[in-house]
Amino acid sequence: MNPLISVEELRSAAQLPVLIDVTWNLTGPPGRDAYDAGHLPRAHFVDLDTELAGPPGAGGRHPLPSASVVESALRRAGVSADSSVVVYDASNSMAAARAWWILRYFGLTGVRVLDGGLAAWQAVGGEVTAEVPADGAGDFVATPGGMPVLSAETAAARAADGVLLDARAPERYAGEVEPMDPVAGHIPGAVNAPTAANVDAAGVFLTPEALRERFVSLGVDGSTEVGVYCGSGVTAAHEALALAVAGLDSDVYVGSWSEWITDPTRPIATGRA
Repeated sequence: MNPLISVEELRSAAQLPVLIDVTWNLTGPPGRDAYDAGHLPRAHFVDLDTELAGPPGAGGRHPLPSASVVESALRRAGVSADSSVVVYDASNSMAAARAWWILRYFGLTGVRVLDGGLAAWQAVGGEVTAEVPADGAGDFVATPGGMPVLSAETAAARAADGVLLDARAPERYAGEVEPMDPVAGHIPGAVNAPTAANVDAAGVFLTPEALRERFVSLGVDGSTEVGVYCGSGVTAAHEALALAVAGLDSDVYVGSWSEWITDPTRPIATGRA
């Protein structure tokens, strides 16, 4: 199944999927405020920080949430095991990709990302509303393990024996700036693959062919195992989604850089080379 769905496909769907709005901003304002101002009709809001991530700590800034929290959020949205679900955010799918990955990790197979998000929907005259739908009565049971993950140790091994992509901006990868975490740099051996290059100026994903060409140029050609990480596991999911669109498999280091640096014995590299 294509992990993306276009606005045109959504509008023409014979059977409407469950819609989940996961609009989120790393530094604010809260995504709930944007949802309340206007969202797709029938869309339920799910909060990335509290329902698609666990409390920040030793596992990083956005560790895996508990199965019970994810289960409750999806049941509230009316999701069952056989539901078709579409997740979206404001435009570039950074938060939506995290939702896609987390929901698949907890066993929901029928989930897709609205390519271009709310912005693409509105660009073709799609209706928005401030009306909040009533809570659903889903019976989804969250079971972890549906997507492959890396630990700090296996991420380091992947950088040495395969390809480990760092999805952050070049200046963060290089350790030139670090606005979110107390230590700058990257995992030794990781290859910089900024997530922003997965989409165009409108936040729509590049074609599968263009994405594959991009990843092949970074050493991802299907001949070796691939891992992805970022600052806290959000944009890493976007990289995993882009790889999936290109027909390439990957494992996600959910703790990412924010977990890596909690152990001062782990090595740190800097520079753009």
